[in-house]
Amino acid sequence: MDAALRTPVVSARDFQGDDDQAGAGKPSSPLHLHELTRRPFDVRSIALTGLFILALFYTIYFMRSLLLPLVLALLLSYLLRPFVRAAARLRISPSLSAAIILLSFVGLIGYAVSFLAAPAAAWLEKAPSSLRQFESKLIPLRAPIQNVARASGELEKITTAAEPKAKPVVEVKRHPIADIVYLRTPELIVGMVMLVILLYFLLAYDGVFLTKLIKLLPTLADKKRAVCIAIEIETHVSRYLFTATLINIGLGCAVGTAAGLLGLPNPVMWGAMVAVLNFVPYLGALTGIICMTLGAVLSFDSFGYALIFPAVYLLFATLEANFITPWVMGRSLTLNPVIVLLSLSFWGWMWGIAGIILAVPILAAFKIFCAHIKPIEPIAEFLS
Repeated sequence: MDAALRTPVVSARDFQGDDDQAGAGKPSSPLHLHELTRRPFDVRSIALTGLFILALFYTIYFMRSLLLPLVLALLLSYLLRPFVRAAARLRISPSLSAAIILLSFVGLIGYAVSFLAAPAAAWLEKAPSSLRQFESKLIPLRAPIQNVARASGELEKITTAAEPKAKPVVEVKRHPIADIVYLRTPELIVGMVMLVILLYFLLAYDGVFLTKLIKLLPTLADKKRAVCIAIEIETHVSRYLFTATLINIGLGCAVGTAAGLLGLPNPVMWGAMVAVLNFVPYLGALTGIICMTLGAVLSFDSFGYALIFPAVYLLFATLEANFITPWVMGRSLTLNPVIVLLSLSFWGWMWGIAGIILAVPILAAFKIFCAHIKPIEPIAEFLS
């Protein structure tokens, strides 16, 4: 096992200077987009491609309980792998450092969840009364709308004939949240255990899986391409996750500190909510602003003073999105905003909340993969 753990990480440099020895030495001639458009389309080929894509989507959706822990473990390994390699430079075994880092990471997440569970549960407990209180505070704004609705209702009564009243039907419904918790808890526990086990092996056996993949590929060109794709995906996704985590923590601290100074209760909970939601582009900030608006309106009597909190959140989010993140990350992972929104919708429909969080890293990895394959290289340009 120690020999396997000391397997060096393969890089693209190991293959430099060996192009003349690969295969028969024939240059590859990839197809370009303009050459493909000149050829006549085959209806059967298009139909088979469409059926294959639909079958692939159905498989991804049907196997989400298996694929979701695997993808999460892979992305988290990109985030934690630099710490394992730093420990290896200090002569610490990867198996030991992976266990220590993983236990520390799980312990930190568990402590944060337990610390924030009490204020979050308090907000959820008083949610019904808070909604009624929020509704009473919006009465001055709702009065014109009610007058218009009342007038339209009177007109509808005049223009429509009297209909017999339907008999009331009594229907007993179970609480949907209780059903979801009851049905999803075993699946969630199994997924978390699988996630931790997969993450440990991905960290402890760093580089071994890539080495095995290289040995399976037939030609040297394929080996080089696989190494380039794997290294670039790992580098860009790891840098994106690490940088985005630091930026989101900083944004959460800034918004939470400002909210606490302005007098909003539970500022730590609001800061944590901002940090987590900011992993979702565009939609996360919008959801956070709506939640903070509701919380501020319920916490203060003055409606004008309550609007200061979402304004502060919007100010910090605008500075982060337009200045800090582009300056820190550069343009290496710039993606088309329309494609990002479509990706959020697609993966949210496929895998729920976890899919929304994973949408951008998956899209970035797909863009890097397309950039190294000549026939589908225009897709990478389209995603940029």
